[in-house]
Amino acid sequence: MNNELLSILEYIEQERGINRDQLVGALEAAILSASKKSIHPANDITVRIDPKTGDIRAWAKLEVVDGLPTVDQLIIARAQERFPDAKVGDIVDWEVTPRNFGRIAAQSAKQAIMQQLRKAEKQIVYDEFADRVGQILSGTVRRFEAGSLIITFGKAEGILTSKEKIPGEQYLPGENIHAVLIAVDTEAAGPSLIVSRSHPNFVRALFEREVSEIHDGTVEIMGISREVGSRSKVAVRSNDERIDPVGACVGVRGNRVKEITKELGNERIDIVPWSSDIKQYAANALQPAAIQSVEVNEAKHELVVHVTPEQSKLAFGKRAQNVRLSSKLIGWNINIQIDEGNKAASLEDRIAKAVKNLAQELNIDKITAEVLVSNGYLSGDDLKEADFEELANLPGIDADSLENALKGLNDE
Repeated sequence: MNNELLSILEYIEQERGINRDQLVGALEAAILSASKKSIHPANDITVRIDPKTGDIRAWAKLEVVDGLPTVDQLIIARAQERFPDAKVGDIVDWEVTPRNFGRIAAQSAKQAIMQQLRKAEKQIVYDEFADRVGQILSGTVRRFEAGSLIITFGKAEGILTSKEKIPGEQYLPGENIHAVLIAVDTEAAGPSLIVSRSHPNFVRALFEREVSEIHDGTVEIMGISREVGSRSKVAVRSNDERIDPVGACVGVRGNRVKEITKELGNERIDIVPWSSDIKQYAANALQPAAIQSVEVNEAKHELVVHVTPEQSKLAFGKRAQNVRLSSKLIGWNINIQIDEGNKAASLEDRIAKAVKNLAQELNIDKITAEVLVSNGYLSGDDLKEADFEELANLPGIDADSLENALKGLNDE
């Protein structure tokens, strides 16, 4: 064991860069913890490893007494066999190494070495990646674990959980993958790097990589709202009046934004000019819809946006996605009202009209129509592209009636 232990200590010190004194201290503590009961009943026990010979021995601090000793005491006659000058009241280091200590110590040493290696490797990963949170990492898919991808990034491992994937993406072991680093966790077992492809910061990092003006700070990203795999809105501003922030992000012939869209699995990207004027910012965010006017309600933190009937569909977007993402982007609630001539139709009136039209179109009851409209399905065209299982699971939906209505719709 001695020669083997010394060889292991030397290897770890040279190849892994772990201080030998630090490792020896950890081994001593681990051996003591694992074998204290078999060493001696005294309370103050010390295990020592000779860093030169590899010898492992145990010592107890005992008080020298003249009468019947307790577990923490040693009768003076016995003490003077090793320490001739010992006297009553002295504290002596008494060797208590058991006969079978080598086997117990060897097993404990191996466990302690592995623990120290894992701890050191975690620290190395932390030192290398702690300041790279928010950056894109390039790695290789290694294996699958319970729906998550385990990815190697050099000597470190990362995990991409199912929630952090882009819907519909498939990877095979050995494939290259890009993801943004969102956290470094060296406390938990398993991979230390937590990465994501669904986080808004992945979009941010892609723009920083592809757009040199963002990388050098000339153009600044002011906000991102995202529905993963479908659509994102990115608000940008320029710190140089000579630079068009939207044009810089789009690139010549759209090359820059095309690269980003490709990495995101053809997710649509809307690049929005940021404005300190909340009315103008809302108008920019709701593009491609052209709005009539914006009313600001500070108390409710709400914007009432007026649009014409012709622009209302663009303002809402498919399944109300455009208004929803715009609201997230600017951080205000948006209430769209449709101006029909001199009469403004409220959102509630618009919904009621949509419910009536959908009920008539599909020949379904009003309650079912209300559920569908409230979930963004405003017409038969919207439903043709929808997943039936998703529709059937909506609260309040009669699946059989809906299935019959959709069959009739598809037969048209």
